[in-house]
Parts: sequence; C-alpha cells; structure tokens
Amino acid sequence: MDQEIARLKELTEKSRAMVFFGGAGVSKESGIPDFRSVDGLYHQAYRYPPETILSRSFYEKNPEEFYRFYRDKMLYLDAEPNPAHKKLAQWEREGRLLAVITQNIDGLHQKAGSRNVLELHGSVHRNYCRRCGKLFDAQYLLRSSGVPRCDQCGGAVKPDVVLYEEALDQAVLQKAVGALRQADLLIVGGTSLTVYPAAGLLRYFQGSRLAVVNQTALPLDQEADLLIQGQIGQVFSQL
Repeated sequence: MDQEIARLKELTEKSRAMVFFGGAGVSKESGIPDFRSVDGLYHQAYRYPPETILSRSFYEKNPEEFYRFYRDKMLYLDAEPNPAHKKLAQWEREGRLLAVITQNIDGLHQKAGSRNVLELHGSVHRNYCRRCGKLFDAQYLLRSSGVPRCDQCGGAVKPDVVLYEEALDQAVLQKAVGALRQADLLIVGGTSLTVYPAAGLLRYFQGSRLAVVNQTALPLDQEADLLIQGQIGQVFSQL
C-alpha cells in the first residue's frame, strides 16, 4: 500500500489538469450511508424499496410518503467533509484540479471548499417551489411536515435532485464532458459505476493517466495505471 500511495502522490504532483469522479463511497466516511452497501439504504426495511420511493412517479403519486423517507434518510445536514473532500479542495485551490464530478447530493465537496463541483444528480441544498420558483434550503424541508409548501404562494416545494425516471441536467453533463476531455489525470473513487448515464461519462476521458481508488472492483480496473483498493478518505489522508 505504501508504494501505491507514493505512486498516487507522484501522479497528482505531476498533474496540472486533474479531474475527480466520485460517488457514494466518498461520503460514506463522513457518516452518510450509500445505497448499495451491506448497511446502505437498499438493505433497510421500508414499505417500498428506496429505488421506488425515489422515483418521479412515486413522488407524484405518494408525495407524503416520499417526503417521510426523504427527511429520514436523505438529509444528513450535520455531516462534515472527510480527508478526501479536503484534499480535492486543496488541489483546486492550487490550480491543479479542474473539476469534481460527483454523483452525490450532499454538498460536502462545497463544504470542504471546492467550487467547481459538477453535481450530476443535483443537491439536497437546493429546493424550489414548483409554482412560483422561490428557492429554499435543506433546513426548510427538514423543519416542514407532510408535503413542504412555499411560504410565498403555497405551492409544493421539490428538492432539486434527479429522481429515477428523470433526465440529468444537460448543462452539467456538458461541463463534465468538457472537464474530462481536458484532464491529464482522472481519479475515480468511491463509486460502483453502475448508475447510468453518469458512469458512461468516463468514456470522454482522453488523458494519459487513470487512477482508481475504490473498495470494490470496477469494470475499468484493468485500464487503470494505478489501482488502490481501500477507503478513499483514508488513502487521501496519506497524500
């Protein structure tokens, strides 16, 4: 592991155009459970499976049940950034990291100081009235009950997160593609790469070095110049 850490440090120190692509595993070390791990949301008992509850059709048909689950299992507002978030923010400040492309919706990258964060699946911190468009923070939803209502017009307030059956934001996708095409080093970590179309973005990377830091095997492991199996926060804390 020491040799692998040293190699990762060498790659990152030489790079002037890094891009990081991450998923739920990045936030798990901050206490936010992922969907597919043994103790993740997919293995907990609910009346409906999470992938059903977090769909657009379920939201439209059963909004109160949606928000009961959403408040209980999707809002971790006290979570703090871990060493992975902090190291990425440091690289951006140094002008060596072009972008963080994340599948997470928790806002921890921004909390750590990152600015160019491309949130493929939206953010729990952005919520809007479906009638008048007024914006609300996550605390507003957390303090509400039932279906949250706009304090201005009474319309329903919806999280700006991408639910199942919804399309990704095209502007965010285009920025992610642009960053990947400019990158000389791509670091992939904390993701199962099973969620599409997000995982399909990696084909746009044209750089010379690929590093994978993940606890589980990934389809692109054989293409990696460096493969480290481990928790990404622990690995990044050693850089």
